[in-house]
Amino acid sequence: MLDQLRDGDVVIVWKLDRLSRSLKDLLSIMEKIDAAGAGFRSLTESIDTTTPAGRMMMQMVGVFAEFEREMIRERTRAGLERARKKGRHPGRKPKLSDDQRREIRDLVRSGKRTEAEAARLFNVHRSTISRVMREAAPDAAA
Repeated sequence: MLDQLRDGDVVIVWKLDRLSRSLKDLLSIMEKIDAAGAGFRSLTESIDTTTPAGRMMMQMVGVFAEFEREMIRERTRAGLERARKKGRHPGRKPKLSDDQRREIRDLVRSGKRTEAEAARLFNVHRSTISRVMREAAPDAAA
């Protein structure tokens, strides 16, 4: 879009964070828009950079948007850390138990099954079996 801008064009976005994720990036994009002779409007924040007051407001809103994202990121990290301390592990549950992983390693290493056969047997993708084998590589040396 930025390469197609011409003098007099106006870039319109629903919300400021749809244009960029960081203040640095936002300011860089705004410079490119300005250099092309184009304007910018954000419908949600009512910012119109074709006026000096609009340019000032855009910069202020950008700072607050970045601050809000950082606060959310910080709270998320803190919540995940609290969950880990309580023994909870957020995210997807493992498809295979430790016993199943051991059994897969034994079957494949002994030659009783190929990785593809083990994947069908345990109803997982072949890449899951490859990952189990790769993670077990240090065990092979022991």
